[in-house]
Amino acid sequence: MAERVGIVAVAQTRFESHKWNQRFQEMVWEVVKSVRDQTGLSFGKGQIDNAVTCSDDFFDCRTISDAPIGDLVGAHYGSEEKASQDGIQALFYAAACVASGHSEITIVVGHCKESQAESRNMITHCAFDPIFSRQVGLDYLNAAALQARMYYECFGVPKEAPAMAVVRDRKHGKLNPYAQIQNEVSVEEVLNSKMVCDPLREMEIYPVSDGAVAFIVARESRAKKLCKKPVWILGAGNCYDAYFLGDRKLWNSASLKLAGKRAYDMAGIKNPKKELDLLELSAGYSYEELLFLEALGICNPGKAGAYVMSGATDLGRELPVNTSGGKLCGSPIMISGMARAAECVIQLRGEAGQRQVEGAKTALAHGTTGPAGQHHCVMILSNR
Repeated sequence: MAERVGIVAVAQTRFESHKWNQRFQEMVWEVVKSVRDQTGLSFGKGQIDNAVTCSDDFFDCRTISDAPIGDLVGAHYGSEEKASQDGIQALFYAAACVASGHSEITIVVGHCKESQAESRNMITHCAFDPIFSRQVGLDYLNAAALQARMYYECFGVPKEAPAMAVVRDRKHGKLNPYAQIQNEVSVEEVLNSKMVCDPLREMEIYPVSDGAVAFIVARESRAKKLCKKPVWILGAGNCYDAYFLGDRKLWNSASLKLAGKRAYDMAGIKNPKKELDLLELSAGYSYEELLFLEALGICNPGKAGAYVMSGATDLGRELPVNTSGGKLCGSPIMISGMARAAECVIQLRGEAGQRQVEGAKTALAHGTTGPAGQHHCVMILSNR
C-alpha cells in the first residue's frame, strides 16, 4: 500500500489590501522561512527535493512569474513547477508528486499582489474569449453578477440569505489574525452598502488583497518524524466547466459537484454533512456561499439560504463554514484555496485559538478559478 501524504508545516502572511512595503519575493521568503524553521529542513537530497508554486504573470506584471522566486523555493537544487490557477491546485499537484514517489518532501508556495494591478477586473477580463466575450466587456465580477441573478431568480433566494453569509464570515474573520478585514457588520449594513454590479453590493464582493501561503508536504514515514501533528490529505478532486458562460447552467455548479464527488469518493466520505467538521469555501461573492454548499451536497438545491440563516454554519453550531473569515474577509484570487487549506490545517491541529472548532477531525478545503466558478478543486483533510 502506498504511503499517505501529510502536510507537516503551514505558513501564511497577514493578508492586506496593499503590501506596499514588500516585494512579492519578500512575501514568499517570509512564508518559506517559516515552514523551513518549523521542520528544520533545507533544500536538496534528503531534504526538500521538489517545489510547486502558484503565481500569475498578469498580477506579477511580468512573464514567467515563477522565475524570480526559484532560488527562494530551492529550484537550484531540484525541480520547480508552476500552477497558474487557484493555489489549492498546486497543493493537489504537490500531493500527487509525493504519492507517486517522484518526491519525498515537496514545498508548495503561492503568492499574489492584486494591488499591483490598476484594475483587477481588467486582468480577469483577459480570461475571456477575445472574439465574442471580451467585446461585451465581460470580467469575473459581471460574470458573477449574471450567475447571482440567475441563481436568485431560479430558487427565489431572499436577499437577506447571502447577506447573512457575509455577516457570519465577518464575525469569524474578527477572530483570525491573518484576515484582512476584521470588523463585524449587520445584515442591514451589507444590504445598504454601495451597489457595484447588480445584484452584488460592495460588502458582498471580496476585497483587493496581497499575501502569500506555503506548505511542506511529505510521505508518511517522513511526515511522522518531521511533525507531531501531521494533517493527512485523504482525497482531492477537480473539474473544469465549459469555457463559454452560455454553455453552462449558471444556477448550479456542475464542475463543483463533480470535483466534490471525486474528493469524497477518494476519502471515503458518504455523507459530507455528517462526516465533515468544518468547510472552508473560496467564495468571493456572497451568493457563492450558498451555491457552493448546495453543489457540495450539504444542502439541497435552493435550500442553502435557509440553512445559513438558521445559524447552522456559525462557529460552535452544526457545521462551521469559513472559520477563517473566508475570501470575503480578504485573500488574493490566486491563492484563496491555499488560504482555505491553511485554515483547515490550523483547525485540525487544534491551533485556531478563539475560532477553534472543538474536536475537529475532518475538514474540506475548496478553491475555484475562472468566471462564475468555471474550475473547482476540493480537498479533504484529516488529523486521523
